[in-house]
Amino acid sequence: MATSPRKHFGYALETLAALKKAGVDILAGTDAAHLGAPGMAHGASLHDELRLLTTAGFTPTEALRAATSVPTRRFGLLDRGRIKAGLRADLVLVDGDPTVTIGDTLSIRRVWRNGS
Repeated sequence: MATSPRKHFGYALETLAALKKAGVDILAGTDAAHLGAPGMAHGASLHDELRLLTTAGFTPTEALRAATSVPTRRFGLLDRGRIKAGLRADLVLVDGDPTVTIGDTLSIRRVWRNGS
């Protein structure tokens, strides 16, 4: 994490805020760890990405949507990303309320993938 020069951090936050204001869909998540990007841990880095989205002005709910329903819609994966009867059941149960405190995503109690 934090391998870019600190002076560039403000530019990244400003860019995210401008994209959000313009109505551009922002998708959270990366395969950069798989590609060998320094400081990235596949999966684990998503929690910090969610925190950074809130630092850029996203509400916790908007940040969560950037990691769930927005990517599924943009990639046409309409059987997931929402909680609804008949859809694929990929769920994460956490302690706390990440719609209020995004860091609560780190308090994972159980994970269901495809219903189990």
